[in-house]
Amino acid sequence: MHKRSLCSALAAVFLAPILSTLAFAEQPAPQPDVFPPWQHGSNNDATNRGFEFTVPEVDDLADFHGDITDPKLVLYVGGNYFFAMAPLVAAFEKEYPDYKGRLYWETIPPGLLVKQMEAGGTITSGNMTWTAKPDAYFAGLKKVDALIDQGLLVGPAVPYVTNTLTIMTPKGNPAHVTGLADLGRPDLRLAMPNPEFEGIARQIEASLKKAGGQALADAVYRTKVADGSTILTHIHHRQTPLFLMQGRAEAGVTWQSEAMFQEQAGNPITHIDIPAGQNTTAIYAGAEVNGAAHPEAARLWLSFIHSREALSIFERYGFKAYTGQPESD
Repeated sequence: MHKRSLCSALAAVFLAPILSTLAFAEQPAPQPDVFPPWQHGSNNDATNRGFEFTVPEVDDLADFHGDITDPKLVLYVGGNYFFAMAPLVAAFEKEYPDYKGRLYWETIPPGLLVKQMEAGGTITSGNMTWTAKPDAYFAGLKKVDALIDQGLLVGPAVPYVTNTLTIMTPKGNPAHVTGLADLGRPDLRLAMPNPEFEGIARQIEASLKKAGGQALADAVYRTKVADGSTILTHIHHRQTPLFLMQGRAEAGVTWQSEAMFQEQAGNPITHIDIPAGQNTTAIYAGAEVNGAAHPEAARLWLSFIHSREALSIFERYGFKAYTGQPESD
């Protein structure tokens, strides 16, 4: 080997670890606030938390709340208002102090909650498996009515608030998204709910068709999925804002309330309003689960959820009280 080549090779061998270390050191430090759970434990009202062990991005069960040892009320709640649950539970416990610290609730997508119900309330997250059978279930009104028809829930459905869609983007909207039509741009990286898991995808597709016809819906949910510029989420209320903050996506359609929460929490998120003519309204509803272990508690929560106090909590995040209008699609 030529002397100069040999020296270059040796230098590469010895300098590589140093350069690698320097490159690693230049990476931004982890930011715990960026990763779920963003509420730093406030969505857990257990009175005895024992040893605290939460390591964001490594060990945190962001959508499972409370103590499963002996709950007096178990709620399965669609995850798109996970942020409202802590104040709702606090208000409920103030009115019914016997339930203080005895609620357990989950906030994963409604379709996944149904899969858990069908599995007898048993779920596995990471290396942990546990069973928590629900007393009441909350999702979109159409979904709740369908589950009543199937016999999984006991009617009648109890509607309580409505919500509309928005386009969530990183703060400053660096990709200059102005509306739904822009989501078909080939260069725009999207995070969008997976229709297989998340009911919101149905409302989003309806709004895309209003804004740009079937061609826009196909561009977002077929063409861009196929070429990788649309990432389909499994749990959009966690993944969409996270992907935006990480730079993996530049926009994503969510419920307006979710964007408002992120902004109120101080995360670098903003949103683009969708005009009423292109938007879609969802009605949130709940019902008692057939065979619930705590049916009286379920009925108390179903009564509480559309009380003036509960509605005032929802209104902080842009929800509107249900007034009997039909769900749009």
